[in-house]
Amino acid sequence: MGAQLRIYRRRIRSVKATKKITKAMELISASRIVKAQQRVNASTPYANELTRAVTAVASFASVDHPLTSFEPNPKRAAVLLITADRGMAGAYSSSAIKEGDQLIAALRQRGLDAKVYIVGRKGVSYYKFRDRAIAKSWTGISDNPTYAAAREIGQELIKAFIADSATDPDGVAELHVVYTEFRSMVTQEALAKRMLPLEVVESTGPAGLLPMYEFEPTAESVLDALLPKYVEARIYNALLQSAASEHAARRRAMKSATDNADDLIKSLTRLANAARQAEITQEISEIVGGADALASASAGSE
Repeated sequence: MGAQLRIYRRRIRSVKATKKITKAMELISASRIVKAQQRVNASTPYANELTRAVTAVASFASVDHPLTSFEPNPKRAAVLLITADRGMAGAYSSSAIKEGDQLIAALRQRGLDAKVYIVGRKGVSYYKFRDRAIAKSWTGISDNPTYAAAREIGQELIKAFIADSATDPDGVAELHVVYTEFRSMVTQEALAKRMLPLEVVESTGPAGLLPMYEFEPTAESVLDALLPKYVEARIYNALLQSAASEHAARRRAMKSATDNADDLIKSLTRLANAARQAEITQEISEIVGGADALASASAGSE
């Protein structure tokens, strides 16, 4: 009984120590969500208006620009998969990876090979463990993305998109992004969107007539300048959405872990109390049995 009681007490101490860690991580994630949500709210209007402007330019300009036209015989498509650098965020990374696998399967059904670009160590580890090809990866930016990182990713993807996929092995005909959209503190959804060619990404801003534009010097040069900024802005917004979703998912996972630790501590405490009570009962029984034996021995000697 004594050994069992020591085991229960040791487990209670261990669970209490784990509870302190999960509670601290929950509070840290809760404090970071607010800042991440503010960054999302600040970047979304710019991304939406830039999308609207590029859409207007593409609509009113009768030019055959490589970033707004479809290849007749596409061979490959690029997929940007955004995951987390760290774990303990519930199903955040696995949901994004699952959405990415579904997108890749859909592309293969269309006869397209997928070149996968990954943000986050979780996605990189997943692909390396399964010996899957990774075109390029970026790590260390998932929970606090910067515009410089989005620019670097955007330049890499645009470079691959501009190349002819029919003749260049590094070229792609389409550009897709898989990220986790932050909708609220309790709701985040993994989404797959096609960014290029241009028609695929629609602005979430208010509907209305597109403004009329005059192009100087030419519409093609305007598209050359606008579309890289458009891609970088959309990628940056996707990174911010994913970062906010990661913090929210980690907060929810850590809160669940803390609640489970509380339940486990209560259960172990009851078991420890029962073991202690059984130990006390056994000691009393031994004392009473010993007294009865002594009394019987004394009576027999007389």
